[in-house]
Amino acid sequence: MKFQRTTLCYISRGNDWLFIRKVRKGDQNIGKYLGIGGHIEDGETPDECIVREIEEETGLKKSDLSSIYKVGNILFESDKYGKEEMHVYLAELNTDKPIDPNYCDEGELVWISKDKADDLPVWEGDKIMFSHLRKKEPFNMRLKYVGETLVETEYFG
Repeated sequence: MKFQRTTLCYISRGNDWLFIRKVRKGDQNIGKYLGIGGHIEDGETPDECIVREIEEETGLKKSDLSSIYKVGNILFESDKYGKEEMHVYLAELNTDKPIDPNYCDEGELVWISKDKADDLPVWEGDKIMFSHLRKKEPFNMRLKYVGETLVETEYFG
């Protein structure tokens, strides 16, 4: 299992966040709802990656966002999926431009109320992250999983 570096962004429109419901076969997140993001490419910074991933997965340009900023880091550790360093961002949509729910071949794009995010099929650690994101509160944490069960949460830095 290799170490991965990724980005993840929750784009706001009013009281909603944009999620992608993963449907691609073989994806460790199939059936789960995630923010927008993906793997950091060689030579790419996390900031460059998240802008690229937002455009690739939603069709939105950086100019469609009034803000985009890093809010936290998660070290995801799993006996099944390895380790992943996740750079977590928040962004605000500044346009009425509609988003095609089927734009991305990785899954369906859906707007979900921030208050309902905990009710979605998500990783357990995401619910902890959501509490920080709702308050726009910076965080750095490690989430350790056995299978898909969260067994340890640790804050650092």
